[in-house]
Amino acid sequence: MISYRNLLFVPVALCLTACTANIKERISSDRACARVGLRPIADKQTDRFLGKVQEDTANCRGGEKAVARRDSVWLDWPNYWGAGDASTKAQGSGAITELGKHLKPNGRGVDGALIDLEYQRMELIRFNLNDNATYENYIKGDGVTPGPVLKTWDAMRLPASHPQYQQVTSSNGKQVCQGDLIRYRNLTGICNDLYNPAMGSTNQLFARNVRFESTFPDLGKNELARNRHANRLDLLKPDPQIISRKLFTRSQEKPDACNFGQGLPDNAKNAQCDYKKAPFFNVLAAYWIQFMTHDWFSHLREGHNADAKMSVGCTSQRVDNQEQPVTAEQAKQLGCRTDDKADVSYVAQHEPAPTFKHDGKSYMSRAHKTTENTVTAWWDASQIYGFDETSAKRVKRDPKDSAKLLMRPRGSHAGTGEKLGYLPVFNTCETSKTGCVPDPIHPHWSGQETAAFADNWTVGMSFYHNLFVREHNQFVDAFRVQAAATPMADSGLRNPAKPDQVIPYKKVSDEELFQAARLVVSAEIAKIHTIEWTTQLLYGEPMNLGMNANWNGLLDKDNPVSKKLAEVLNKIVTEHLKNAPNEKESNQLYSAFAAGAGIFGLGSHRYEHHKDVWDLRNLDDVNGGINHFGSPFNFPEEFITVYRLHPLLPDLLEFRDLKAPNLITKKVPVVSTFRGKATQAMADGGLSNWALSMGRQRLGALTLQNQAQFLQNLDLPRMQSATNKIDVAALDLIRDRERGVPRFNEFRRQYGLTQLTGFDDFIDKRLEPGSAERKEQERLIGMLREVYGQHQCDASKIITDAQLNADGSPINDCLGHPDGSMVDNIEDVDTVVGWLSEFTHPHGFAISETQFDVFILNASRRLFSDRFFTSSFRPEFYSTLGHQWVMNNGPGSKQMEPGLYNDHKVEVSPLKRIMLRTMPELSGQLGDVRNIFDPWARDRGEYYSLQWKPKAGAESDESFH
Repeated sequence: MISYRNLLFVPVALCLTACTANIKERISSDRACARVGLRPIADKQTDRFLGKVQEDTANCRGGEKAVARRDSVWLDWPNYWGAGDASTKAQGSGAITELGKHLKPNGRGVDGALIDLEYQRMELIRFNLNDNATYENYIKGDGVTPGPVLKTWDAMRLPASHPQYQQVTSSNGKQVCQGDLIRYRNLTGICNDLYNPAMGSTNQLFARNVRFESTFPDLGKNELARNRHANRLDLLKPDPQIISRKLFTRSQEKPDACNFGQGLPDNAKNAQCDYKKAPFFNVLAAYWIQFMTHDWFSHLREGHNADAKMSVGCTSQRVDNQEQPVTAEQAKQLGCRTDDKADVSYVAQHEPAPTFKHDGKSYMSRAHKTTENTVTAWWDASQIYGFDETSAKRVKRDPKDSAKLLMRPRGSHAGTGEKLGYLPVFNTCETSKTGCVPDPIHPHWSGQETAAFADNWTVGMSFYHNLFVREHNQFVDAFRVQAAATPMADSGLRNPAKPDQVIPYKKVSDEELFQAARLVVSAEIAKIHTIEWTTQLLYGEPMNLGMNANWNGLLDKDNPVSKKLAEVLNKIVTEHLKNAPNEKESNQLYSAFAAGAGIFGLGSHRYEHHKDVWDLRNLDDVNGGINHFGSPFNFPEEFITVYRLHPLLPDLLEFRDLKAPNLITKKVPVVSTFRGKATQAMADGGLSNWALSMGRQRLGALTLQNQAQFLQNLDLPRMQSATNKIDVAALDLIRDRERGVPRFNEFRRQYGLTQLTGFDDFIDKRLEPGSAERKEQERLIGMLREVYGQHQCDASKIITDAQLNADGSPINDCLGHPDGSMVDNIEDVDTVVGWLSEFTHPHGFAISETQFDVFILNASRRLFSDRFFTSSFRPEFYSTLGHQWVMNNGPGSKQMEPGLYNDHKVEVSPLKRIMLRTMPELSGQLGDVRNIFDPWARDRGEYYSLQWKPKAGAESDESFH
């Protein structure tokens, strides 16, 4: 996820800084730099980096402030110079030359942050790739190749029952994808990797990032888990609804004006549902991540879990540190419901897990239970285009031009974008008498707009599906214009079965164009998420540089010298490091050097004597840019955990009209835009007005007591329970427990983060004692202690082998407190509760450092493992127009924003250009917006400011009052 840009500078920078310090001996941080060295990558899990640096390193990169904050359990790099807003910059530290910038305090601070993060990623690659289907291969290797550098796995073969088995299987039994199977993104995700056809495809097992022994702690399958939790855990203990009501519920100044998230009749604007807001992130960002997760992972089968029903709590709570039943009166006061029911999750494999031995040590071959990902794991826009035969039947092609997706006029709004239309509504055949073929949907999806992934539908999903279907059709139209102008010109596309045959524009079939458009839209979505959504989610200079380098590389490829260097780095990575026989080079150095040329497009050129000799006939060229680091790609269960982001949603959407953008005309309850109601909400509002409304409104902060009330009281009639309601916040906890996610403290240890020793560690020590914010945190920590409780510790009980104390001794039940003392049950805290309790965020982080650590590993793997984002990002697959479209954020050349943004010259962002193409009427609102996910009317101030004040012209906007 983070670039290793500093690998190119560090040796020189350290030398020059040392010389400067020794000669001039100006300040302590300069002298400290002379003593800083590079640490080795850990050989064992207990020797991991943990994100904590030595005193000299902290001094070099952040001065006295960074040194003073080293005693915190939290990461050190957020305290470095330049890692926050303008107040974190060292004064008078400008430099004329590029190298000089890296020797000055601000450059040292930002570079140091990126170095720390790359260390974390390399160690995560080394210790946290635990695939449920191939782990024994990872440990043992194949007798010749060590496990961490294996490239193929028998478990990733297509079974004999698969429809494409014969196409990929040769007479000697070897499986290789060729021909049409490698040309496009296949419906079920097969053949992204030519030599591992099943990898990332529909219905593959979710992986794990944590060691299998740490999963399902409530089962108490090993002594460490029993010592850690002492029988205090089960599926409903601590009670999930009690946790939800005490730790998640938003307090309301005017409860009647909120009405449990239902708002007031007729969407009255005097409705009021209070929530804690993030100043630098908008509601478009909240719905964006729901749009993304629909593409990445799902445990459901066509919107359903298993048929069995279970209780969801409201049965017991701690009172005076003793577990007691919840009385009817207490349940009423808390607002929880004892009669709620939920469906049980599907399980692919049940315990006991097989074991194996290697070098005298016993290993579990998988987690105690496993689950399947029922959508493709690739970033392939499967929520739009489909992921299996059933979902594909919900995708509507335009009968007048089958390269397009079907759109129809709806509503009466003005604007050029409205002519591009909206998705049709699902056909249920209720009003048809003859010849009707109903869409394969569940009754509760009736009235929704057509989409491959139709579950959990809201007006936000309607927005993004309509937006990107318009974009798909815009690309098709542009291609057709080019074809009309130059019918015999080379389109760039090639058929792998006839690789030497030029395909002119006029010969491109509707299906070929449709599939090229899908590739373009998928890549645009990945690009938006990487360099636009994530850089606003993690709003600061280290992440801005890291994420952009992840995509584009370090080097200015418009500069001839830099372009040559990028070619060299590309060759080093794809030809030497990828095929290196040892783990250090093949995995760790590969991860680091890949950022030189950028992950996106890695391996899409192969140079000999500065000439590109990449060849579609050479399958190793087609597949040559990917690296799975010894473990086949799929999402781990822990990745799903950190995307439980429901507090982002407000209860009420503040609707605006482009005619008077500063005026909130009504407040629409989110719950009134669910499922089929989203269709009417979109028609009533219009796509551009909804863009304005969600673009201006701040989303909710990810913190305690900030859960949307409508989600705690969601109507779910299909459960056929006594209440027909569900508390989604409580259900989130249950799902993690069902799927065996370790509790928060062990979760952190497994990811190489410092453990907490009690609930007070959550409090942000940067706050002044007695300040209002600190008092509020202390109040919330008191609630945490009330819910999870304390116990008398036993120092003889070792609770983990993932980490050691600072003195090298094993970590025991007392966590550094005296034997027999009362300690917080920090080990029992659910992971979601834990990261919502992290008040010590890095500057500009909408998420916690625990969540971020999961992203460091998994977000970059989505690019590293995907052929269509690496070696197959070429005109042969995308078309020449499509390749340029992705590179330049649309047709034509790159477009640059005027002036500087956070000290950088920036392109017009990909999502901004898409919105201007599909909703030109937004041009007046988007003129000075640099990142679509930053509230549109916010004055962004200087250098990553988080201020909440209106920009010029928005002073009358009541959201600033």
